[in-house]
Amino acid sequence: MAKVAMVSGYKPFELGIFQMDHPSVNFIKLALKKHIVQLADEGLEWVLISGQLGTELWAAEVVYELQLEGYHELQLAVITPFYEQEQKWSDKNKEWYESVLAGADFIESVSHKPYEGPQQLRLKNQFVVEKSDTLVLFYDPEKEGSPKFLYEAAKQKNDAENYEIRQITFYDLQVLVEEEQLNSHDSYD
Repeated sequence: MAKVAMVSGYKPFELGIFQMDHPSVNFIKLALKKHIVQLADEGLEWVLISGQLGTELWAAEVVYELQLEGYHELQLAVITPFYEQEQKWSDKNKEWYESVLAGADFIESVSHKPYEGPQQLRLKNQFVVEKSDTLVLFYDPEKEGSPKFLYEAAKQKNDAENYEIRQITFYDLQVLVEEEQLNSHDSYD
């Protein structure tokens, strides 16, 4: 059976990120890359996202970078909660989303209808947790947001059958920032 990791986390507005080139994005992608590389080295074959703006689309970009760096077996699946989830997004966000979908190896929707209500999001959370072996989640319980619901679904599966949850917190990002600053400082010496 193929090893599958669901990757998710905060949306950009939950982080106060309103520009694609915001400096924080590089550190978020670096944190995601560390986890995905480690999992890929352990046999990960599929990265699964639901196509949400922010962490999930950054994770897709990381997968594409890794494929170019030699992780050719790594594949991306986009399983949206419902049809046309991007319908009310800005043109810039739709473009970003479409560019990610263009490179995906598999695309499907849990519900084959447009948005009808929050039950579709709950079903998506249950589905992706059920279909994955691991969850890589950029979520810090100190700062609640939309990832909370996926985290709770993952914790339920973990309690039942030892589902792996790899969390990225704000502290983890701070450590990454400090490491990068030290490394760039060392290269000037």
